[in-house]
Amino acid sequence: MSSKKEQSEVEQRYGDILTLSHPVSKKHPRMSREERAAQFSPFAALNGYDEAVEETGRLTDEKVVMDESVKEQINECLQYVMEHIKEQPKVWICYFTEDEKKDGGAYQTVNGTVKKMKVYERQIIMTDGTIIRMDDICAMGYE
Repeated sequence: MSSKKEQSEVEQRYGDILTLSHPVSKKHPRMSREERAAQFSPFAALNGYDEAVEETGRLTDEKVVMDESVKEQINECLQYVMEHIKEQPKVWICYFTEDEKKDGGAYQTVNGTVKKMKVYERQIIMTDGTIIRMDDICAMGYE
């Protein structure tokens, strides 16, 4: 509890405003308790920190170096597709896509129909618009 001396100091300093009523704005409506509490809630002192931690924890795969027998099997499939391109052959292709933000990437598999092969660009274009680099193919088969 405060002493009488402290109480009289407060009255001397703030006596002129102690008895005044709480000011009410004519322009701004009174804030609810939830809105006032939100002003004092914790904030992210480091912008982007949570995203950076999440990105660091995201796993990527390394691109596997294929042996000659796998490369030969892929080349046979590519040759078959090239010879039958007018028939738009159905294939499945497992390929590696590099990650845009960090080393490594991910393996993806697509099932579909080959629309076009760009030999000089070393690309396969599927009917759904997917573009696959031939050098990124790790497995392939056709129906």
